[in-house]
Amino acid sequence: MRRSRWAADLVASAMAEGERQHRTGRQQLEHWARVGRAVSSRQTAARRRVEDALAGRLPLSELGIEEGTVFDTEIDAAIEEQLATTDYDATLAARGVTTVALSEDGQLIEHRPDGTHTVLPE
Repeated sequence: MRRSRWAADLVASAMAEGERQHRTGRQQLEHWARVGRAVSSRQTAARRRVEDALAGRLPLSELGIEEGTVFDTEIDAAIEEQLATTDYDATLAARGVTTVALSEDGQLIEHRPDGTHTVLPE
């Protein structure tokens, strides 16, 4: 069986909303997925307007309140997907940028473009 990975904030929200709706967190995630699939697959005039705005063919100022909410949600989802799939260390290293990150055990680690790294003093 293949396991799905979900963002921690999404799981926490699903658990809270699921409790309110008398569903488990998993049932709530599945519910949201079904609703999202249905909304995404409907080709209404409003959906086409949102898609046109996302593609830059329609000014945002021409979207209604509900269309604007859908637009914002689509943008948020795209940003989350991009954040989850981009290897920023490699991207910045290729540009010659040194980065500092927090390790899983709480240490600050300096990563240099040449692939070396150093634990920074506290």
